[in-house]
Amino acid sequence: MNTTSSVLVGCIDRTVWVKVEGRGSFQNSAGLKEFVKQMIQRGHREFVVDLKDCEQMDSTFMGTLAGVALRLREIGQGGLRVINVNARNADLLSSLGLDQLFLVEEAGAAAADVPDDAELREANAVPKDTAEQKKTVLEAHEALVEADAANATKFRDVLEFMRQELNAPGADKGQES
Repeated sequence: MNTTSSVLVGCIDRTVWVKVEGRGSFQNSAGLKEFVKQMIQRGHREFVVDLKDCEQMDSTFMGTLAGVALRLREIGQGGLRVINVNARNADLLSSLGLDQLFLVEEAGAAAADVPDDAELREANAVPKDTAEQKKTVLEAHEALVEADAANATKFRDVLEFMRQELNAPGADKGQES
């Protein structure tokens, strides 16, 4: 199993591309979230996430994807497609109801013209501080609950813990997104 992971990003012909190599995790979710936020502010509305080289995803990463789809729904334009999804990741997305929120195309499906790595750059993977990382984890799990109410029970403890961490005395409240 590959222990390194990266998220490559880029914009080609008005489509925003995200390619996950290794693991999609809480460690690279903040960089992805910030990149997507910038792209939406610039008017981009079509997002494609390529999971061909993604071994697995954690709940924070999947919640970050849910947050993208929910934001696009709120705007009322565009969409999110997740392509080249292996069986394990397809099961994970389905178990959280995310296949009802955005299009999931399993590996072998007619894929779009995927850009090569030379056309993409690495998203900043490290959040500015631990409060920002905690906030990213919290927002990702809140998005999972918004995407499917059944997720509230699955992530109740994570949500409660992250809210306590962010509200603890001495915790840096960070900036609003």
